[in-house]
Amino acid sequence: MEVAHLNQKQLAARWNISEATLERWRSVGIGPKFLKLCGRVAYRQVDIEAYEESCLQISTSQSVAAHAQSS
Repeated sequence: MEVAHLNQKQLAARWNISEATLERWRSVGIGPKFLKLCGRVAYRQVDIEAYEESCLQISTSQSVAAHAQSS
């Protein structure tokens, strides 16, 4: 089984944010899980998709996860 990875530059492009934002997120412990291998940062595709899923919103005050739990 092959696991797909994105580097910081690729993820920043995917989300249209700066690489500095991803660096800041890592330093404060937010954003998707990441790997640090030999000084290089990589994000597993599965972790990126899980993080995106956790950020889904159905309104400005309620997440999809919270809505599913209340249903």
